Amino acid sequence: MRPVNLIPAEDRSGAAGPMRTGVVPYLLIGALVAALVGVTALVLTGNQISERKAEAVQLRREDAVATARAERLAAYTQFQALREERVSTVSSLADSRFDWERVMRELALILPHDVWLVGLDASASPEASAGGSGGASVLRGSVPGPALQITGCASGQEAVAGFLTALKDIDGVTRVGVQSSELSNREDAGGSEGGESGGEECRTREFIAKFEIVVAFDAAPVPPSAEEAAVAAPVEETTEASSSEGTEEGG
Repeated sequence: MRPVNLIPAEDRSGAAGPMRTGVVPYLLIGALVAALVGVTALVLTGNQISERKAEAVQLRREDAVATARAERLAAYTQFQALREERVSTVSSLADSRFDWERVMRELALILPHDVWLVGLDASASPEASAGGSGGASVLRGSVPGPALQITGCASGQEAVAGFLTALKDIDGVTRVGVQSSELSNREDAGGSEGGESGGEECRTREFIAKFEIVVAFDAAPVPPSAEEAAVAAPVEETTEASSSEGTEEGG
């Protein structure tokens, strides 16, 4: 005999029970999961945007602080540059200083007894030269560095030659130039005895020779020009401004 299930179909359970709800619940569940995922992603994205905005604001604040600090320190940077420039100028001036005291001392030691000087001009550059006779000034212009312009008399041309040789023994002398060396004549000697014996005319006898000599020290450093030395002149005002700013910042 074949068994018959008398339980209504809607009340049956188990694998044999037919599907009572269909696919609609699964579709609803899927839609809810998708909506949940979308909302979660939207919330996470919003949080990330908020964090990035906060970081951007913080970075702008830090940039403003760093810019303000850099502007405050700009004066010190300029002062450092001016300081280095001034140190370079002072070093150049110190290197170009010439020991004239030593040269004068050695000149006094090598000066022969039969030579006497009536004019002496020591200058570090042609621009600083006091001048003298026109010829000596032209000869001095050919020496860019320190030089001596000497005018004097000697008891004959041999004495002038000996004086030239002695001048080369001075430490640092590189060359000695003779602009002129002339003996006196009777008219010059008579005129000198009459009224110019106390001036620069030292030829009081016929055998006396008057000379004009330029002694060059080419190996010595050439001093900077007036324009180069005046480059760092405004440094004092900048120093005062920087010091005042430093005081305000410290206070």
